Amino acid sequence: MIFNSYTFLLAFLPIALAVFALIRRFAPRAAFGWLVLASLAFYGVWNPHPAEPWTPKYILLVIGSCAANYYIGRYLSGHKATHHGKTALVAGITANLLLLGYYKYAGFLAAIATTLTGWPGAIPPIILPLAISFFTFLQIAYLVDAWRGETKEYKFTDYLLFVTFFPHLIAGPLVHHREMMPQFDRVPGPTRRWVHFSVGLALLVLGLFKKVVIADNLSPIANSIFDLAASGERPLTIAEAWVGSISYSLQLYFDFSGYSDMALGAARLFGIRFPLNFHSPYKADSVVDFWRRWHMTLSRFLRDYLYIPLGGNRKGPKRRYVNLFLTMLLGGLWHGAGFTFVIWGALHGLYLCANHAWFNLRKKMGWRPLPKPLAIGLTFLAVMISWVPFRAGNYELMPGGGPKALAATGEILGAMFGLNGFQGWPDSSAFVVKASHAQRACLMLLVVWFLPNTQEFLRRYQPALDPSRVLDSRPGVRRWWEWQPTPAWAAFTVLLFAVVLYEFDKLSEFIYFQF
Repeated sequence: MIFNSYTFLLAFLPIALAVFALIRRFAPRAAFGWLVLASLAFYGVWNPHPAEPWTPKYILLVIGSCAANYYIGRYLSGHKATHHGKTALVAGITANLLLLGYYKYAGFLAAIATTLTGWPGAIPPIILPLAISFFTFLQIAYLVDAWRGETKEYKFTDYLLFVTFFPHLIAGPLVHHREMMPQFDRVPGPTRRWVHFSVGLALLVLGLFKKVVIADNLSPIANSIFDLAASGERPLTIAEAWVGSISYSLQLYFDFSGYSDMALGAARLFGIRFPLNFHSPYKADSVVDFWRRWHMTLSRFLRDYLYIPLGGNRKGPKRRYVNLFLTMLLGGLWHGAGFTFVIWGALHGLYLCANHAWFNLRKKMGWRPLPKPLAIGLTFLAVMISWVPFRAGNYELMPGGGPKALAATGEILGAMFGLNGFQGWPDSSAFVVKASHAQRACLMLLVVWFLPNTQEFLRRYQPALDPSRVLDSRPGVRRWWEWQPTPAWAAFTVLLFAVVLYEFDKLSEFIYFQF
């Protein structure tokens, strides 16, 4: 089940919320047990082969994974920082990675081995269970914290809800047990429940608008140009290559921003707040700043559970650069089992190394920072270039799609920098995207760069946990465009939802739906 579907919006979410509110009036703790059942139903609706009978094995997989990690975590809590505890920790992490590796990387590794040695040859397709990357990382973090002595004796139902709570299960945010567990014991009063409901509804509608009205209308532009590049029917013009790259960069931006808002909103309807996961990353003035704003909880996980254990910056500048590069390379592999995702991760590893080297040089030489508009433009250019192999990775997820993915990457990047000449838009007999559509797509950059984001729009009502790290949370003077729970803003929300329904003619998965 996905957020932007009639099933979720008109059936699942209203029923889950109504039953939760009813049970909470009489037994607050039991209400969270209901959320566990609802979340498992949300997950269980997914069927990778709609033409074949539904199977419960994927629900059993996620429940089994949760049960195993919960009891390993309980053992680690009693043997923290001991030899036996470390052995159990290594075993637990290894088991999680082996499970993820089998489903996500076995086919990729088998294809490489077959190319190099002829063995093992073609293997049957392996279905990637929904959200396995997210719930695996979530539980690895829990095990590490249990061994460090940073967890408490949680109830199994609380742990199961922490992992499977449907607003974050599919594509994050990667919540931390310290952020979620205490919220299960809070019982908000009627006024607070009304604030949760109205803020959650606003976030949900804003996210839907970004996904359905903006991202899904950018998708055909990016898809047409990338498909042309992958097919090799004709060389791309320089204008087509830039439009394709910009369109996908914006599609991914609004798709993930929309998902992040909907995740925050769906959780807030139940009185749960998530950490912020997306904060205007295209306004970043460096790649370091970009990773503080894009998929913020994944960045936090990679820093705390990969970069720092590798040594971080504690073993000198050379080792720091190696650790940065390895962290991003593994982050690329986490996103997808394919060479183009490795290229994407390697590019960001190189970007971060160059960024830190530049900071150090500028500090040593006493140079002033680049003007902010120039820094933002250069950062966006670097990020946009990296999105080309990331998008081409879609082809690599198909059987035998590796060469196609690499060809699309090379064609678009080459055309962007003039290797196909400097022709502008092709004539009407050859174009795959209308010039007017391309112009409208590129104008969305003005929205990204100059309009406030959702967190700023809802600033006074703390849409996410600890927004003080990125927002000024002081009340100050209310700006005219800041949201508040009034009839006028309710009418605006209804209007946005009406526009969504007008555009709601197709079912499209979120880009991060099955990483």
